[in-house]
Amino acid sequence: MLVAFRRLISSRMKLGSVLLAVLTLTVTASINSFGQRQRTAEEPLFSEFKGVRIGTPAEEARKKLGSPRDKADDQDFYVFNDTQAVQVYYDKAKTVSAISIDFMSGATEIPAPKDVIGGEPDTKADGSAYKMVRYPKLGYWVSYSRTAGASPTITVTIQKIDQ
Repeated sequence: MLVAFRRLISSRMKLGSVLLAVLTLTVTASINSFGQRQRTAEEPLFSEFKGVRIGTPAEEARKKLGSPRDKADDQDFYVFNDTQAVQVYYDKAKTVSAISIDFMSGATEIPAPKDVIGGEPDTKADGSAYKMVRYPKLGYWVSYSRTAGASPTITVTIQKIDQ
């Protein structure tokens, strides 16, 4: 009788352990997916630079990006280092209408085309490449460009579609 009781307790403990593990995995999966959403075809892969996106007020963009090398009402020019320069354009409402990021030879953290436009750009015989993806519902487009040559410049642009 004591042996049967021990087997019953042991099997229930194993079952309890399995149920606890399943419950833990379920809760963990729910927590991990909380706040994450599926990207749709109408959402660009690349939509901002250092927290600045189309529609960001000029003053907020300047706070996030720092002091521009050249500053004007309609455009700011930033040089972050010898290999990265950024132009931010503003509309009449003083909000960001375009962002153009240049990655020169030697730059690190250059986004891959698939992370910008979702695939490879159209490449010419000289090695230069370009592709633009439009997001009309969001009111802007994103492009990826690479110049020809041994030291190409990669330019990623986000620009408001004028309506």
